[in-house]
Amino acid sequence: MKSFEVPIIYRSPLITAIKTKRKELDKLKKDFIPTLLDFGPFHVYLARHFGFCYGVENAIEIAFRTIEENPEKKIYLLSEMIHNPQVNADLQSHGVEFLQDTYGNQLTPFEKISANDIVLIPAFGTTLEIENKLRQAGIQTEKYNTTCPFVEKVWNRSEMIAKKNYTIIIHGKPRHEETRATFSHAAYNAPSIVIKDIREAKELAKYITGEKNSFSFYDDFKNQYSEGFDISKDLQRIGVVNQTTMLAADTQAIADLLKQTMINKYNLDDDTIEERFADTRDTLCYATNDNQTAVTEMLNTNADLAIVVGGYNSSNTSHLVELCEQKLPTYFINSEEKILSSKDILHYNFHKKEELLTSNYLPEKESVNILVTSGASCPDALVEGVIKKLLSFYPGSKTIDEVIKEFQ
Repeated sequence: MKSFEVPIIYRSPLITAIKTKRKELDKLKKDFIPTLLDFGPFHVYLARHFGFCYGVENAIEIAFRTIEENPEKKIYLLSEMIHNPQVNADLQSHGVEFLQDTYGNQLTPFEKISANDIVLIPAFGTTLEIENKLRQAGIQTEKYNTTCPFVEKVWNRSEMIAKKNYTIIIHGKPRHEETRATFSHAAYNAPSIVIKDIREAKELAKYITGEKNSFSFYDDFKNQYSEGFDISKDLQRIGVVNQTTMLAADTQAIADLLKQTMINKYNLDDDTIEERFADTRDTLCYATNDNQTAVTEMLNTNADLAIVVGGYNSSNTSHLVELCEQKLPTYFINSEEKILSSKDILHYNFHKKEELLTSNYLPEKESVNILVTSGASCPDALVEGVIKKLLSFYPGSKTIDEVIKEFQ
């Protein structure tokens, strides 16, 4: 796989040594057992896969190269490059200005940009409507487009099933940049609707079967269906795709539910199912799959707590937190600064969208086992920073350099 030129400040000597060694020993990436970092008084179990993915590194490389090559030009970002506060702050410190926030609210009017400016499209992609606005302003959208190829894969899959007259069901978060972009591309080709979870999938199934009155559909799914959506005919043939960072198990459950709904209503079998339900392969990206599988394997470890590092508005990171919460006390932080002391930690509850202060998060025992992972938009340097902070609470431990040597 291609390697990218990412600023050194995002790299970590410790994590690089570990990832390099694991790659040497497991070239096919079939071993999902976590990496043990034995510091003596405490142990860190690091997920097999975590941190920057292909799409994120590609976006960061393009962004910083664009800054370096165009010192005299005004550079805008359509919205957050990725969902990581440190990376976005670094870009802003280089003079990059955001046109929108993460929810699509305008921060800088499009009227302000000119054909001589540069507009970077983030890794999530953007809507067809915004692309048209940028082109009308004379912006070359193709040249500075950092859309992740795995997001584009979903768009291509949507177009493929649209050509076969299927309505497109998108499992995603309606306000997320990627889902808004995917919905725009899907709706251009076919009737489309976004559902955010299994509860909404069950409600949609009731409309498919006729259990619920069609008139209430437009209130239940307000702002989640394409213009002109006709429930009387647009739910007769469907296919499911997803936002690439959703929980794989959730997407599979939704697809299974809707498939079974079509089978029951139309009395289908294996030979006739494609008359009503598109045979779409899973559209989660490889990094989301690998990171989630790595966390699932990591949770088999006898551990005291889990720490997940990443941006608080990062979808893929929140799902790693969700997995960890099922088994362990879990602390979602965006940097080592949130670890206030050996007693107190300030962490994010993504369910309630608020930070919480928890005391006595580290157990008082001779040997403490901590699981650590991070989201696909989190720099490895932040993960090392978290490990170093924890290490400072355990005098007499091995140093970071001593542990690095064990992986060389």
